[in-house]
Amino acid sequence: MRHFAKLACVFSLAGVLSACGGNDHDAGAAKPDVSSAASSRLPAVRTDNLPDFFDCVRDTRGVLVAAHRAGPVPGFPENALETMEHGFDHGIRMFEVDVATSRDGVLFLLHDRSLGRTTTGDGPVADTDWAEISQLKLVDNDDEETDFTPPRLDDVLVWAKEVGAIVELDKKETTGWRSVIRAVEQTGAQNNVLLITYTDGDAALVQRLAPDLMLTAGARGGRDVAKLEALGVDREKLVAWTGTQNEDAAAWARLASENVEAAFGTLGRRGERLDDAYWADGDPSEYEDLVENGVVLLATDAPLRVADALSQDDRALNACAG
Repeated sequence: MRHFAKLACVFSLAGVLSACGGNDHDAGAAKPDVSSAASSRLPAVRTDNLPDFFDCVRDTRGVLVAAHRAGPVPGFPENALETMEHGFDHGIRMFEVDVATSRDGVLFLLHDRSLGRTTTGDGPVADTDWAEISQLKLVDNDDEETDFTPPRLDDVLVWAKEVGAIVELDKKETTGWRSVIRAVEQTGAQNNVLLITYTDGDAALVQRLAPDLMLTAGARGGRDVAKLEALGVDREKLVAWTGTQNEDAAAWARLASENVEAAFGTLGRRGERLDDAYWADGDPSEYEDLVENGVVLLATDAPLRVADALSQDDRALNACAG
């Protein structure tokens, strides 16, 4: 029997979000009228220098809309390759996903420590071999079983490289940084990946292990950036995470003056997240305000609606995607 537990939002001392639920279907009463035409008019992200791409997005006062947990909607579960394909077909170019490890060492996408909430299986991830996990079906956020199975990380990385997408990798507790970085390097996806870190120590470790990869770390201004630099983090590789609740235009301006991109999340627990508050009146102008005030990476549980409402994401991709 599967168990569907509500997940709490967990924050590090740096104010970085570790786990929040939600999906595009929940974040507002109406779904956007989007079609694959959005994909045809927006370029894929083709770059041999991801830091330069982010600099370009910042300099054009654009934004990258990141689909939290791949951007689940009814029929398309979280952390599924098919969900990412669906989002890409509708104009999304950036996806945040979670990386777990099976008992026998296979890296794949899954958020929880156990299989029960999002798959037809049960039991701890760390106690289950890939041969069993690979046969499970994924369950969407309406608790409906789909035909999709958990994807291997290397398949996701190859897909991102081939189509021109960016993936943010959120390493879960069953997984080690070295194995994640090895997968990125073996697939040649270095210019399609950001690594999410939650502490200054993790940021320093990731930068030491993978000096060419971009990462996110908590920072709100020059002093925070300088502290990370003292630990070995290259500001050219840094995207500064600034939380999910309090809009902080002053911090975003400080980061811009340091030539560091600011990231902010409107995602979170259903009924508490800014996605729900912003869409409550049907007016998405709050998202536009975030971008005008300096947010360069916008992580959301409503990526299709947000991308459909904003023009700054189109502007960024058309100017910078290559």
